Amino acid sequence: MVRQLADSSTPSLSLFACCRDPDGPRGTALQALARRHPDVITVFQLDVTDLCSIKRCAQQVGSRVGPRGLNLLVNNAAVLPHGTAQSSDPELMLAAFNTNVLGPMNLTQELLPLLRAAARASSTVGMSCRKAAVLNISGLAGSIAATPDSYAMASMMPYRVSKAALNMLTTCSAVELQQEGILLVLLHPGWVRTDMGGEEADIDSPESVKGMLSVMDSLTEKHSGAFLDYKGESVPW
Repeated sequence: MVRQLADSSTPSLSLFACCRDPDGPRGTALQALARRHPDVITVFQLDVTDLCSIKRCAQQVGSRVGPRGLNLLVNNAAVLPHGTAQSSDPELMLAAFNTNVLGPMNLTQELLPLLRAAARASSTVGMSCRKAAVLNISGLAGSIAATPDSYAMASMMPYRVSKAALNMLTTCSAVELQQEGILLVLLHPGWVRTDMGGEEADIDSPESVKGMLSVMDSLTEKHSGAFLDYKGESVPW
């Protein structure tokens, strides 16, 4: 997503890309991308399971954006512990909830003053990702309605429960913040060929990101609290 946004022609774009270990092997590609776009991308260290790291990152972002605030937050970090209702232990459940639920909750809370500032500073009527928005990346695994048809293929119960919790968190936040002009939406990126999705997945990352960016560009106040996939179609709760 960072790559496609950086390569777009969006004027005055500032991207804050966060990584748990930006100086480690997994941060190499992101750092290279930041060097290609030094006026657009700033890389910050962020561990969403560490509240101190979240607070530090929020302060760094705040010092960069100033009074104009932050227009868009994308909560994408996730872990996928495998287990069933019979085999999962508390450690697996806590690992899933710490990253997949508490991470987005805490980061959104810490960045909320910047999102509010952006909403107040905007002259745009209604809600959009250009004004002030939080996009939480969920998935079909978090759909309770879809679980009976998919559970046998991929049980991953802790992940499913955490994503269902993220869906409820997002719905509650959407209700609370809509009067302030802050949009909250859930996005399902599709089954993507990544380290998490595996090689047998349906689509590759560029196709998923291209679709999500198109959906993001079309979001309005009508989509507050919606659960959509990368094609813009509603995902069953």
